[in-house]
Amino acid sequence: MNDDVKLFDVVEVADQQELPAGTFSSWLGRTRAALAGENGSEVPCGDCTACCRSSYFIHIRPEETETLARIPEELLFAAPGQPEGTVLLGYDEQGCCPMLVDDKCTIYRHRPMTCRSYDCRVFTAAGISADDKALITRHTQRWKFDYAGVRDRRQHLAVQRAAKFLSDHAKSFTGKFPGNPTQLAILAIEVHDVFLRCDDATETQPVVLEVVSAVNELLEQTRD
Repeated sequence: MNDDVKLFDVVEVADQQELPAGTFSSWLGRTRAALAGENGSEVPCGDCTACCRSSYFIHIRPEETETLARIPEELLFAAPGQPEGTVLLGYDEQGCCPMLVDDKCTIYRHRPMTCRSYDCRVFTAAGISADDKALITRHTQRWKFDYAGVRDRRQHLAVQRAAKFLSDHAKSFTGKFPGNPTQLAILAIEVHDVFLRCDDATETQPVVLEVVSAVNELLEQTRD
């Protein structure tokens, strides 16, 4: 890691100002719509480029022709286990996306759908870290959701319970279980409805078999 990246780390640690993440229920609805492919995510990133600097492989589908036309072919390679024509955009020796130049995305208007739908607030919602993505973890710790009422708080608690349950019972699932924190947070959002039926007074977990069944149903839909 070079000195520039280390300096970026120090700045992130020093700047602990809270970032408004929006009203939780509104954010949750938009996020679920984005996951369903109905729209992209609208993240108030500001000047943050943490996700562009965190050694992510970016999936690009063959139909994303406008994007592919703007990325040099030598930067792309076939995505293993994905439909034919799907490629990956890698990162440089510092973990930065090669399309990030002078802290700006050079193809922003034509960036991949993976980038358009990425929202680091999923980690804040699920109450988990981005694992080894230190820059993103520091940023997500600053997001603060607003709550319009009791239901918002119950929804947020349900997502966090779901994330913990999924992590604690990983071996109980038969489908393609999440292999990284991003996938875990997204799955927690998708199945959080099950946890809304918990008794808030006692904070009991829902029946294990009910949750495992619901999760397995979703995982089966993602099998190759």
